[in-house]
Amino acid sequence: MGLNAYRFSLEWPRIEPEEGQFSIAMLDHYKAIIDGCRQRGLTPVVTFNHYTAPRWFAAAVGWVNPRSPEWFARFCDRAARHLGAGIGYATTLNEPNIMNILRVVLPPPVVAAQRAMLEAAAKASGTAKFAAANAIDLDDIDVSTAHLIAGHKAGRAAIKASHPRLPVGVSLAMFDDQAAGPNSQRDAMRTKLYGAWLEAVRGDDFLGVQNYERQVWTETGRLPTPAGVPMNYMDSEVYAPSLAGAVRYAHAATGVPIFVTEHGVGTPDDSIRAQFIPAALAELKKAIDEGIPVINYTHWSLLDNFEWIFGYKVKVGLHSLDPVTFKRTAKASAAVLGHIARHNALPA
Repeated sequence: MGLNAYRFSLEWPRIEPEEGQFSIAMLDHYKAIIDGCRQRGLTPVVTFNHYTAPRWFAAAVGWVNPRSPEWFARFCDRAARHLGAGIGYATTLNEPNIMNILRVVLPPPVVAAQRAMLEAAAKASGTAKFAAANAIDLDDIDVSTAHLIAGHKAGRAAIKASHPRLPVGVSLAMFDDQAAGPNSQRDAMRTKLYGAWLEAVRGDDFLGVQNYERQVWTETGRLPTPAGVPMNYMDSEVYAPSLAGAVRYAHAATGVPIFVTEHGVGTPDDSIRAQFIPAALAELKKAIDEGIPVINYTHWSLLDNFEWIFGYKVKVGLHSLDPVTFKRTAKASAAVLGHIARHNALPA
């Protein structure tokens, strides 16, 4: 495909399955992936924690626990000392603001199902409460956010302690938030969804932006999806300029370089994706030409994957994947992005 970077994550539960006990075999497993990337001319873009948390951490109420930043920093320190020499870019956490986003977009039945899951997990683990890394009670979002921000800063410091020249940031889920009409909620929603994080990352080497949609805010809430437009699996509008809009705001709010760590569309209709990629990148190029420092772009995702509560039905990949044989089949969109990557230019 002509790509020159590969983004993946470390599985904290595999590396530290019990508190304070680190698996050298698993650290070596990730070192082999990093070395394999380098051998293939790919820069490893490594997320130290992409949602999943050790069972012992979740049973100790995860990021609700005031000791969570300390535990995360210890993990980052151990992983960085073993792996950091080969990493090209590091993000501490993947979308640590995701529960703020989901609080806005998840329907009540899904929130209820999550609560039931957490209650069952607490019972199974013999604890009064269970809080997975990205699946927590809505009442715990604010305290968890404070601990996640502290964890990001402590984790970043731990990584930098052994590899001071390694660029470190964090990735945030961001809409392209737009205002409609008088007294729009847009600015208030930006503060609610990202505000504390945009303050926290101003000293980072970069900010990872992960964008899929726009939201148009009126005085009373979000506008519904317009009629007659292409839609994704959540029945939201597929809107190509949204990435550039999110990137412009992210840089204006922080002043740091932007790394597009995720961008794509969940749809079984690959023709939508094949048209969406060059259209979105054309808008991103306009932002770059305006002077926005966009240092990298990584598409989500290389393969159709297991998408959390939605299972395998969400198709986000540039390739389909047989979950039994692991056979990959390239979609037309893979050729579209590959052509752009190989030429480092948009189609004429």
